[in-house]
Amino acid sequence: MNSQHRSDLPHESRDPRDMTSPAASSHPEPDASTVRRAVAASAIGNATEWFDYGVYAVSVVYITQNFFPGEAGTLLALSTFALSFLVRPLGGLFWGPLGDRLGRKKILALTIILMAGATFCIGILPTHATIGFVAPVLLVLLRVIQGFSTGGEYGGAATFMAEYAPDKKRGFLGSFLEFGTLGGFALGSLIVLMGEVTLGNDAMMEWGWRIPFLLAGPLGLIGLYLRSKLADSPVFLELEEAGHSEESAGMALKELVTTYWKPMLIMAGLVVSVNVVNYTLLSYMPTYLEGQTEMSSQTVLTIMFIAQFAMMLVIPFAGKLSDKLGRKPMWYFSLIGLIVMSIPMYMLMANGFWWALLGFAVLGLLYIPQLACISATFPAMFPTQVRYAGFAITYNVSTAIFGGTAPLVNEALIEATGNPLIPAFYMMGACVIGLIAAKFMKETVGASLRGTEIPETGKMPVVARR
Repeated sequence: MNSQHRSDLPHESRDPRDMTSPAASSHPEPDASTVRRAVAASAIGNATEWFDYGVYAVSVVYITQNFFPGEAGTLLALSTFALSFLVRPLGGLFWGPLGDRLGRKKILALTIILMAGATFCIGILPTHATIGFVAPVLLVLLRVIQGFSTGGEYGGAATFMAEYAPDKKRGFLGSFLEFGTLGGFALGSLIVLMGEVTLGNDAMMEWGWRIPFLLAGPLGLIGLYLRSKLADSPVFLELEEAGHSEESAGMALKELVTTYWKPMLIMAGLVVSVNVVNYTLLSYMPTYLEGQTEMSSQTVLTIMFIAQFAMMLVIPFAGKLSDKLGRKPMWYFSLIGLIVMSIPMYMLMANGFWWALLGFAVLGLLYIPQLACISATFPAMFPTQVRYAGFAITYNVSTAIFGGTAPLVNEALIEATGNPLIPAFYMMGACVIGLIAAKFMKETVGASLRGTEIPETGKMPVVARR
C-alpha cells in the first residue's frame, strides 16, 4: 500500500478532490436520526460486552461455588476472569485489520454474535457437581471465546460511533458508548441484587446465578438488529471509494506497526490508567468489600448499583464538557484527582455502608472525565485506513496486561501483604503512567476523522488518491 499521503505539499497545491470536507464529500454528514441510531447500535453492543464482565464480577461467589470448589476457588474464578483478557489481543489482531479492510459493520455483526452467544452459554453450563472438572474447562473455553470476540467489539464500536458523530459533538455522543459500559455493569449488579432479594442466597447459589448470563442472548440480538439497519460509517465508505482501504489485513498491520507506533505507545499508557481504575473499581470492588469490610452481598450490590447509576447520569455531561474544554484537560483532571484521592477514599470505605458508598462515588466521579471521552480520544489517534486495527490492537494488548488482571493482582497482593490499601496504590501507579502518556497526546477536539492522516485540531483532513 502506498503510505505517502502528500502531507508535505502546501494546501494550495493539493488537488481539491483530495480535500475531504462534509460539503465536498460524496458521503456527507448523516442526519441526526441516523447518528442517534449509530450511537444506539454501538452503545448496546458495548453494554452487552460489559454486562458479561459485570455479571461475572458480582457473581464470583456463585462461580467459585459451582465451578471452582475448594480453598483456592476465588483465585481460580478471578484467574478465569483475567484469562478472557489475555486472549483479547489475539481478537484485536484478528478483527482489527479485517475491520479496516472489510468495513466496521460486518465485523461488528460477527463479534456481537460470538460475544453474546458465549455469555448465554455460560448460563446453561453444567456445574462441577454434575460433570466434574469438565465444567470449569468449558467455562474457561467460553470465557476465551468471549474475550476473543470482545477484542474486536469495543474498538470497532468506538470507531463506528466516532466516525458517525459530528466532529463538534464527538465527546458528547461518544460518552454514550461508556454510558453503555456503565449500563451493562449496573444492569448486571441490579439483576443479581434482585435475585438475592427475591430468590434468596440459596436459590441464587443453586440455579438463580444462571439468569443474568442468559439475558445476554436477547441483548445481543437487539444489538445485532440495530447494527443491521445501518450502512457502514461514511468516513470508511469515503476512504473505500477513494481506493485507499487496506488491500489485506497483513498490510494494515504492517503499516500500523511501522508508521503509527508512537500513537500506539501513547494510547497504551492511557489505557493502563483507564482499565486499572475501571476493573479495580467496577469489577474487583464487590470481592474487595465483601472480603475486607465483611459486608453482605446484598449490601455490596446495593452500593455498586447506586454508584454506577450515578456515574451513568453524569457521564453525558462530562462528554459534552470535553467538546468545549478539550480532551487533555479532562484527562489531567481525572488522573490527578485519582492520584490524590485514592488512599483517603479507600480508608473511608472501611467504615461502613454510607462511608463505602461515599468513597466509591467520589472515586467513580473522578474517573468519569477520562471514561467519558475515551471513545472520542482513542479513534482520533489513528487515520481512517488503520483506525480499527490501531484501536483494537493497542487497547486490547494494554488491557490484557494491566486491565483484566487487576482483580487477580489486587487480591493476590492483599493476601500476600495483608494491606487493604493495595487497590489504592495500584490505581495511583496506573494514573501516573496515564499522566505521562497524556502529556504527549495530541489535542483532537473538533478535529475531522476523515482522511489518511492522523487527526489533529486545526488540521485539514487529506485523502490520498491512487
